[in-house]
Amino acid sequence: MTRPRKSSGSRESSRGYPRAVRLGESLREVIADELVRIDDERLSFVTITRVEVDSEMNRGVVFFDSLSGEEGDAEIIEALDEHRIRLQSSVGKQVRAKKTPILSFRVDEVIRAAERIDQILRDNPSPARHDEA
Repeated sequence: MTRPRKSSGSRESSRGYPRAVRLGESLREVIADELVRIDDERLSFVTITRVEVDSEMNRGVVFFDSLSGEEGDAEIIEALDEHRIRLQSSVGKQVRAKKTPILSFRVDEVIRAAERIDQILRDNPSPARHDEA
């Protein structure tokens, strides 16, 4: 009787997606919860949209969006950088991982692009919509 061989390929869970993706989602939840606890008005209307973690789990890029739009981005990044150690500490305490990724912060351009497309569609209704009314 032979034992089943262990796969030496990429580590994926039975859920079908890589560990880095699962870790990114856990980090997003922890960071979003911690932001609520931080008393900094610059972060009042910030939403953490996703966290991308590299395959070695060394670095995590935290993507955000805010109601203040592009005008407030620099100030928000500055505030997030000021609170980075606290956020990393919170991640280290709440997420089961061998190491805590070093966090950096970026505006989620995917969200901004979708908002621009939505605005264009609202400003320029298609002729078919007028015919339906």
